[in-house]
Amino acid sequence: MKRLKVLLFSRYSRLGPSSRLRSLQYLPLLQDLGIDVQVHTLFPDAYLEELYGNRPGAARYLAWQYCSQRFMQLLRRDEHDLAWIEGELFPYLPHWIESVLARSAKPYVVDYDDALFHKYDLSPNPLVRRMLGRKIDQVMRGAACVIAGNHYLAARASQAGAARIEIIPTVVDEKRYAVVDHADDKQPVIGWIGSPATEDYVLDNREVLEQVCARHKAHLLLVGPRTEIADQFGSVVPEVAAWSEDSEAAMIARMDIGIMPLRDGPWERGKCGYKIIQYMACGLPVVASTVGANIDIVRHGENGFLAEGTAAWREGLEQLILSRPLRTRMGRAGRARVESEYSVAVQAPRLANVLHSAGQH
Repeated sequence: MKRLKVLLFSRYSRLGPSSRLRSLQYLPLLQDLGIDVQVHTLFPDAYLEELYGNRPGAARYLAWQYCSQRFMQLLRRDEHDLAWIEGELFPYLPHWIESVLARSAKPYVVDYDDALFHKYDLSPNPLVRRMLGRKIDQVMRGAACVIAGNHYLAARASQAGAARIEIIPTVVDEKRYAVVDHADDKQPVIGWIGSPATEDYVLDNREVLEQVCARHKAHLLLVGPRTEIADQFGSVVPEVAAWSEDSEAAMIARMDIGIMPLRDGPWERGKCGYKIIQYMACGLPVVASTVGANIDIVRHGENGFLAEGTAAWREGLEQLILSRPLRTRMGRAGRARVESEYSVAVQAPRLANVLHSAGQH
């Protein structure tokens, strides 16, 4: 088979989880599968550092600087068989401008791991809704294939009239995650991993987390939020740890139970449940909200509990805290599911097939 030359237009470099997980982690395996990928990143790590550091002015300057570089990349018309686009080429540009520039990047596949279209069609700004509300639908419609991280995103692609849709979940390299085997006498640790952008989901469940931790002398570990989140708690003060790619697997390995609370809204239905998959890769049982991809990943009573409402959250957490054998059984079931369905090694051949066939479009 002829080697495929692909231009990857990623949103971020490795510091951005969507880019790291949806494309960059696959590159070594894709090379072995006959695909050579050249990466063009839109936003550098410095952009995310400024954004998370609450310096939006500096972040906007960097965004404009790097958008200008992407213009130049497209105008160069590099030799390639296929473009692989993360979401869109240019945030907040109308589709007609993007489509003119994208002519040098056709055919293309486009990948979504969240409900990017809601940034526009649910914007509080009426001008954004009017000018850009259907932009992502048009991007989907022009693609040789839309790669969606879950069924909600795939349904939007179908509604948009996409020619081909493939669901490829967000996955982990399970070899990076050691399976947890904690002693009975260890203080149980309820853990969450995320970012400042998602910490409000934890705060929504603050009361039940405090009650369960106080009643059973459990420890609450939060990885990735702002340090100030601890000030929002009362009777139980969580341990707050900084996130890094190098340390995230070790931090999860300190946990006994992983949680993924979500609100039931349009944005949340587009999320792909990556936290759950990370917990399962470490052999942890999970408690997760009954929203979006969580429903597909968590088999209730087998590898964790799906919880809707405070009572269900309390019951799921307490069952797991009180029974190490239950934690072990569910954790092993979760790890087995990661190895069979949610690993990069399993999904890489599927992704390679999509790219090869789209490159012949």
